[in-house]
Amino acid sequence: MRILIISFHYTPDLCAGSFRSTALVQQLCAQSNGDVEIDVITTVPNRYASYKIAAPAFEQSNGLTIHRIKLPAHRSGMMDQAKSFAYFAKEVNKLIKSKHYTLVYATSSRLMAAALGAWVARRQQAILYLDIRDLFVDTIKDVFSPALSKLTKPIFSAIEKWTFGRAQHINLVSKGFQSYIVKRYPRTPLSWHTNGIDSDFIDVIQDSTPVNSSALPTVLYAGNIGEGQGLHRIIPELANAFEGRAHFKLIGDGGRKSQLESAILAAQCTNVELLAPMNRQALCKAYQEADVLLLHLNDYDAFHNVLPSKIFEYAAMGKPIWAGVAGFSREFIQSEIDNAVVFDPCNVKQAIDSFAKLTLETRHREHFVKKYQREHIMRDMAAELLALI
Repeated sequence: MRILIISFHYTPDLCAGSFRSTALVQQLCAQSNGDVEIDVITTVPNRYASYKIAAPAFEQSNGLTIHRIKLPAHRSGMMDQAKSFAYFAKEVNKLIKSKHYTLVYATSSRLMAAALGAWVARRQQAILYLDIRDLFVDTIKDVFSPALSKLTKPIFSAIEKWTFGRAQHINLVSKGFQSYIVKRYPRTPLSWHTNGIDSDFIDVIQDSTPVNSSALPTVLYAGNIGEGQGLHRIIPELANAFEGRAHFKLIGDGGRKSQLESAILAAQCTNVELLAPMNRQALCKAYQEADVLLLHLNDYDAFHNVLPSKIFEYAAMGKPIWAGVAGFSREFIQSEIDNAVVFDPCNVKQAIDSFAKLTLETRHREHFVKKYQREHIMRDMAAELLALI
């Protein structure tokens, strides 16, 4: 028997999809006892143009084969992403031409990755397992212009219906997606294996240590800097409000980074530092040195249902969490994480008021870490996949 894993990003790339797929494959290899061959088709690391890391195009060992497709040079724009994915899809179809798979797994923060998995499963007459990390059709109205949204939504809705309708099983990363999926695809079996905490972050948790009251607190944001995060809409005004009270350190890259840089410059902020993406070892060190961890999603209805993976690694570090989120993410943080405050996205006044409610110290969140260890979550998910075949 053979399983195909389609994941646009995979280790050593830096993103949620990469970390999730890597952990799943590790569990599949451990549980299959050599009885199942596993093929991973992914890309050469390309998440950020500013972060380059080498990875072999082909790896093979102990029943695991990894193909990394080198994409044409691209940035973060919509057209560039579309061209890159079209090239990826073409190369995937070449690689699977002479193979037969029992099960196809596709993880999708973009609808087309799931659609590619459905296309391959149809050609192979294989079981299809979809791991859904975003609802693209639900976000179109927020990320596209009204005219483009009106034009494209019927097309993508039809693709979604065909794709999800072919799945024998769908996993949802966020329970916020449940009502959308159940309403449209009531007969498809569902599970909720959410995001989780990787061992890299669990291993560096510090003891509870109050912040030095004489030092200027460091507020750290780490992750993508795109339209979905909306940092360009809040950071300049927020940083100016905390002039002399806090230093902001932003680590990452993305489609809105240049706009964020321009906004910071226009606002004449003197307490904001922008750093390029970094590997996990360096990121853990940055987390340890920070006093507060900032999370923010843009003020779009579509983001009310998501559950960002960043929440889990932030919580594992034990640092105070300052989160501009709404909907399911807000409910999750309020119910699951202590010493965390939430404010409405892009609402500077609420952000300022909520900051005062944080206790600036590092705490163990032992119950949370135990509950959401990625290894345990992926162990259950791998068992679920293997049970289907």
